[in-house]
Amino acid sequence: MMKDIAVELERDERKEMVKELEDGVVQLLAASDDCMHLSEAIQSIGDEIEPGPEPTNFKKKFDEEIAKSKARSSSHAQNQSLLRQFREAIWHVHHAGQPLPGDEQEDIVMTSTQCNLLNVTCPLSGKPVTELAEPVRSMDCKHIYEKKTIMQYLKSKTSRGQCPVAGCPKILKAQRVLCDPFLLIEIDELMSTSKQNRPDAIEDFTVLDDED
Repeated sequence: MMKDIAVELERDERKEMVKELEDGVVQLLAASDDCMHLSEAIQSIGDEIEPGPEPTNFKKKFDEEIAKSKARSSSHAQNQSLLRQFREAIWHVHHAGQPLPGDEQEDIVMTSTQCNLLNVTCPLSGKPVTELAEPVRSMDCKHIYEKKTIMQYLKSKTSRGQCPVAGCPKILKAQRVLCDPFLLIEIDELMSTSKQNRPDAIEDFTVLDDED
């Protein structure tokens, strides 16, 4: 992962390369947003457009649909959280336990422990998202599922396509349930956090020390 590489570079005091990598993360997040909005616009136009006597102004339609996608998107907050985690990891290499410059300690704790994932278990299989073979996420409601299970669910006649998460009113479309660019990164972050918070983590190190 880019964060792990940046941490190693920071330990080696290679500041310029760390900055270049951070700039790359910012560009990657922005490009991912652009691709997501464009994909949603293409899908929306494909579902709605119908042949007519007058030629369609596709540029205008694309601009309108992209604007709608951006208006309903929650990706900005999600991306800011990912970027914050990246910067925190670098900062803590030489400033462990200290807040980022300009931030209060309470804010750091809340942001660092926040999970970006809307659900941590698949509502159909009951498996934790960290154990899913092919995790996918709805582009509409942001809930996460096992790919094989959710696709079987959507094909069934009884589901009506509604999200299986209790209380979620969204109607799912198979082509809008996918593994987006940051889902695997967020799941990996959840796994790392879970390992750090395990109560038996210290005990494992103690056992190793005793054996040495």
